[in-house]
Amino acid sequence: MADRVFLHIGLPKTGTTYLQGVLWDNRDQVRRDGVLLPGAGHREHLWAALDAQDRKNLERRGPRARGAWGRLRDELAKAGGTGLVTHEFFCGASREQAERVIADLAPAEVHVVVTARHAAGMLTAGWQEMVKNGGTQRLGEIPHKSGPGSEFSWRTWDLHGVLKRWGASLPPEQVHVLPMPPKGSPPDLHWRNFAAVVGLGSQYPLPERPANQSLGVVQVELLRRVNEHLDGFKGPTDRGRWIRGYLAEGHLAGQPGESFGLDEALLAECRERSERAVRLIRRRGFHVVGDVETLLVPDEMPVQRSVESVTEAELVDAAGSLVAVMLADVRELSGGATGRRERRTAGTAPTT
Repeated sequence: MADRVFLHIGLPKTGTTYLQGVLWDNRDQVRRDGVLLPGAGHREHLWAALDAQDRKNLERRGPRARGAWGRLRDELAKAGGTGLVTHEFFCGASREQAERVIADLAPAEVHVVVTARHAAGMLTAGWQEMVKNGGTQRLGEIPHKSGPGSEFSWRTWDLHGVLKRWGASLPPEQVHVLPMPPKGSPPDLHWRNFAAVVGLGSQYPLPERPANQSLGVVQVELLRRVNEHLDGFKGPTDRGRWIRGYLAEGHLAGQPGESFGLDEALLAECRERSERAVRLIRRRGFHVVGDVETLLVPDEMPVQRSVESVTEAELVDAAGSLVAVMLADVRELSGGATGRRERRTAGTAPTT
């Protein structure tokens, strides 16, 4: 078994896609730095996170999804040095499932890495991510979801709950909390903090823009309403390629947009959850890389629009712009106007 294994378990929407992109794009260099990324790619770590939680219908994710955690564990068992498993869906595990994952890696020294942000930022970003993946629930409905089986709820977004479940059986120095750097920080600081914990000392090429693009308040509400009519787009490929990739990030993210915030009741709940998480971090003495105070919801939040303030006129205008660019896509895919003229004249004899 590897001597040490780092489990980067999330949270979602804390730069995980960015960090994972750097790792997988430079897998060979990561290995030369002494860290093994087991498996064939990012998707296997996603499968492993769900497999470790005994998810039903896992075969829908892919024919090799079932058993993915066992394959990663077996590969780590044959390795020496340091191993790294990374996917944000791991943070949805119950305490019993987390302890089983840690026990599966014995006798390796297991470290849990949790990238984090305050609960208000987590809720707004998490709800947007849910909509970009085909979700139809309104922002105010999400916090009331409970129980395992959902990647888009407080189950995976609440830092206090995740740390309680995953940190219960580990020494505090083996639980690493990495708050997302605040605005104005060097753009590579999040990566450097993560790399220092895992032990990656080389210089790595970093992407110039965020891996996930944000939508404005009008655009995310428009997408939520469109999702209500997409009955045939239930599979992970359809959601990822067409709803998230084509509609959300391909087109709606390009429209001018305004950020959105929470109503007073949700904001108060987020403050309470963030304070509870920080108290647990301090009481248990978990290793923090960064400023733990940034995990508290600020007393003064920036002025932001509520989703409820979006008007029908704004939605119609955004929908009109979306239809226009989609029509241009359809024309290009069908050969374009030039292609149609050529087809119409192909069988016409020249006149004299």
